[in-house]
Amino acid sequence: MYILGISAFYHDSAACLVQDGEILAAAQEERFTRKKHDPGFPTHAVRYCLAQGGIGIENLKYVVFYDKPLVKFERLLETYVGFAPKGIQSFLAAMPVWLKEKLLLRTLLQNEILASADGLQKAEIPELLFGEHHESHAASAFYPSPYQKAGVLCMDGVGEWATTSAWLGDGNALTPLWEIPFPHSLGLLYSAFTYYTGFKVNSGEYKVMGLAPYGEPKYVKAIYEHLLDLKPDGTFRMNMEYFNYCTGLTMTSRKFDTVFGGPPRKPESQLTQREMDLARSVQEVTEEVMLRLSNTMHRETGVEYLCLAGGVALNCVGNGRISREGPFKGIWIQPAASDAGGAVGAALSAWHQHEGKPRTADNVTDQMKGSYLGPAYTNDEVEARLKAVGAVYTRFEDLELFQQIASELASERVVGWFQGRMEFGPRSLGGRSILGDARSTKMQSVMNLKIKYRESFRPFAPSVLGERVSDYFQMDCDSPYMLLVAPVQEKRRLPFDSSRKDLWGIDLLNVARSEIPAVTHIDYSARVQTVHEKTNPRYYHLLRAFEEKTDCAVLINTSFNVRGEPIVCTPEDAYRCFMRTEMDVLVLENCVLRKEDQKPLESDSDWKKEFELD
Repeated sequence: MYILGISAFYHDSAACLVQDGEILAAAQEERFTRKKHDPGFPTHAVRYCLAQGGIGIENLKYVVFYDKPLVKFERLLETYVGFAPKGIQSFLAAMPVWLKEKLLLRTLLQNEILASADGLQKAEIPELLFGEHHESHAASAFYPSPYQKAGVLCMDGVGEWATTSAWLGDGNALTPLWEIPFPHSLGLLYSAFTYYTGFKVNSGEYKVMGLAPYGEPKYVKAIYEHLLDLKPDGTFRMNMEYFNYCTGLTMTSRKFDTVFGGPPRKPESQLTQREMDLARSVQEVTEEVMLRLSNTMHRETGVEYLCLAGGVALNCVGNGRISREGPFKGIWIQPAASDAGGAVGAALSAWHQHEGKPRTADNVTDQMKGSYLGPAYTNDEVEARLKAVGAVYTRFEDLELFQQIASELASERVVGWFQGRMEFGPRSLGGRSILGDARSTKMQSVMNLKIKYRESFRPFAPSVLGERVSDYFQMDCDSPYMLLVAPVQEKRRLPFDSSRKDLWGIDLLNVARSEIPAVTHIDYSARVQTVHEKTNPRYYHLLRAFEEKTDCAVLINTSFNVRGEPIVCTPEDAYRCFMRTEMDVLVLENCVLRKEDQKPLESDSDWKKEFELD
């Protein structure tokens, strides 16, 4: 039985194909359209999933949409039905709920599915099912997890109505326990501070988390006094007088400005200590809420394991604290925890709940296949594309390839690493990655300013051999999806004179904190990815070769893209990124390109001509 899950119309649209409960393929639409966080119907992702499964639309038993998007109808009506904006609200008010869900959205989805299927007849459309937003999140967290029984906590901006929800997963059953309703939202609280500190909502939250260690928690008391009434069990209410996201065009109100010392920072303007302190403050409040809610889940359910999903579950600092300080034997976070992962949850819900199919788990191995669920390319396909653009390359056998690239990395060369299936979710995990030497004191600055073209304060993550993780980090569990932050081991740290007055804010970044300074944040933390031979043997063997050469089992791993663009998907995307940055080496499967050997293209029009997609 084939089931297609779809997430669309808000942000990070995606598709997922499941066969008899096994995830065959999953991808985000942005990777194909090159529009970051693309919210449109995932036409390209659907086509990829069907092609990966070797099937057509007519072979699907169900197509499952990840929520019941009543709040999305204004946009849908403007786009597809042609209603003027002023007429939409009265139209929606008069339309019965069942008609909105069962007729209008169904018709829109049918039309999009037909377009994805290149014009199949309407009679061939499979049955359409509609999940609920947080149910899809919960299913994406629990069903692929290693656990037979677990608590499930979903925290995001907002679904249809819930912003936080708790579930009990047991076998193939997901039982809702309680929820916190809109507008009281931990995700929107964090997004409000993202907006206020001058970053873009729904994409800049990572920046706030990375900026937090530079600041002091000066505004925590103000947040609790004015913005957030937090209860001992982690539930909360927000004072909406300080927020504007319900009725206005901004996230915060003028009362918010009064409490925190002025208007929001203008995007791209200079960062000040105020923004750093604001970031640190909202991060500490968020971690406290996450810890209290997880403790409440344990107390109420008595389960030994916890699963997390929703956009807040991408807060890897908070996840790390739950892992270290929480009462659970283990936690598991859906690697595509935001809306993209809803496509996975929707498809698996149809299999386990709608169809009632059983589920087994061993409390050890998850079912996400390392999150390597996207497209892959053979060496022959890569060579054909490289020859078409006149690239100069050398093809190596595996053993020599790993040795060659380990030597390049040890020489402080920056390497684009493209191999196997593309990752599903926001993290590059060794399929579409940019790699560097974690021992280098200059590598963080080089990669931020010359490769990624992003803010200099943002930290890079380490990839470490799974069996060596505790040698470098205070962590005794796996972190294959780069969703846990852990402290660097004391024995790896370098002393720092905290009394120095000549260093302030981002200047602190230039002071080496450990033997692996390029991946050690100023608070001695790191966002860790453990690499395992079973899920990514080629990346694992590269790390082994690097360790043999340098006695270091850690590499910098950052996403293969530049600021403002999605992670690369195709060899063409990777080559374009390589040529437009100061990357030194590009590895496309077994083909190795060195920058000094390449002839630059003459103009942007050449790029458009050479890399026009089919």
